[in-house]
Amino acid sequence: MAAGEHTVVTNRRARHEFEVLERLEAGLALMGTEVKSLRAGKVVIRDAYATEKDGELWLVNATIEPYAQGNRENHEPTRDRKLLVRKAELDRLASRVAERGLTLVPLRIYFKDGRAKVEIALARGREGRDKRDAIATRDVRREIDREMKARR
Repeated sequence: MAAGEHTVVTNRRARHEFEVLERLEAGLALMGTEVKSLRAGKVVIRDAYATEKDGELWLVNATIEPYAQGNRENHEPTRDRKLLVRKAELDRLASRVAERGLTLVPLRIYFKDGRAKVEIALARGREGRDKRDAIATRDVRREIDREMKARR
């Protein structure tokens, strides 16, 4: 994490459910009350994903709770939010998602120099045995690290 970054929420479930192939930073187009709720940490991205519609990238199923001090101009909690990426990146990602059956999942939402950003991953879904293999590998790595620490 670089200076000037403040992580709001991470999608831990995505790292378990998907094999991350590539990461990408995208801007997030928000309304004023959404920014205030985001700063308060009132966001859920567990079931969210990104998709391409009409030549634009959209974040779908992300829930940003309504701002507590908001008025009638408060935002819709589960509306689709536009992601800001360059056209070349969008075309490349859309083609890879279409041809290989990959998906775009958000890994985390954070503020970078005062602007809301989303870290998106190009990912492949894991099957049950793949999840077990990943857990076993992680446990072995953890055990090795403990032994190395104990020997020092």
